[in-house]
Amino acid sequence: MAETMSRGVRDVTLDSADGPLSALLCEPSGGPPRAAVVALHGGGMRAGYFDSTAHPDLSLLTLGARLGYTVLALDRPGYGRSAKRFPDGRSLDEQTVAVRSAIAAFAAERATGAGVLLLGHSYGGKLALSVVAASAPNPVIAVDVSGCGRRPAADLNDPAGGIRGLRGRHLNWGPSRLYPPGAVGSSARIVTPMPRREAENVADWESRSKELLPRIRVPVRLTFAEYEAWWRHTDEDLADLRERLVRAPRVVLDRLPGAGHNISLGLAARTYHLRAFAFLEESLRTRQLSEPSGGAAPGSAS
Repeated sequence: MAETMSRGVRDVTLDSADGPLSALLCEPSGGPPRAAVVALHGGGMRAGYFDSTAHPDLSLLTLGARLGYTVLALDRPGYGRSAKRFPDGRSLDEQTVAVRSAIAAFAAERATGAGVLLLGHSYGGKLALSVVAASAPNPVIAVDVSGCGRRPAADLNDPAGGIRGLRGRHLNWGPSRLYPPGAVGSSARIVTPMPRREAENVADWESRSKELLPRIRVPVRLTFAEYEAWWRHTDEDLADLRERLVRAPRVVLDRLPGAGHNISLGLAARTYHLRAFAFLEESLRTRQLSEPSGGAAPGSAS
């Protein structure tokens, strides 16, 4: 039986505008972090999505700590510790307020180094983009999203049905060869019902993103798995995304071979995670070069 958490990962609780939120935390052992990552899981999952124990190479949290980063994987509002408080979940707007406040609380309590990368998967990707749409909360300096486009390739009016049965298996996982042995079975510990209110606004994303994306002013990286089935990701779709991110100083659009929608649970997880950390380093370096002597605080508006 797989361990509940990887070695070095621990449960923590953060304050937020919605009350306490549970999370997983892993910090480097050799001193202060170079930077930090705050990760937001998708619908019907929990924070453990970013700490797969099916293979030692798959955990975003332990890889980040080995590379000198602090990594926090948050149970979004309506999941984990807050599930009983919000049995029907929270809307995207309500989650946005809560996560912004949770990031502020985290940065006040823990060292975040030179800045924070906000990393989101699927619905968590929508939330990450929403969090930075008005202004990136200090100390967030960039956003990395996987498993989230703008134009749906699947029926988003039935998101709950998308995590059950053969249809759900195809949409969320893709071919079994993309995952290590036992990955799908061990994921039972992190799979949970998508809250009703969250499920109800899933289909609104195409119109909502039209409003949010042009307001983003931090570097953005979007990754699409080779076998992504929830979202369209043709060259035309990627061009549409780039055009809408008109104020982002840098937009990186990436495709990941040999991966399904649940990228961080698959054999390609390490590749994706390393690319995300590289994007963080590039964003930090670009920011340092663009700042005047003395530099502004990470995450301040430009």
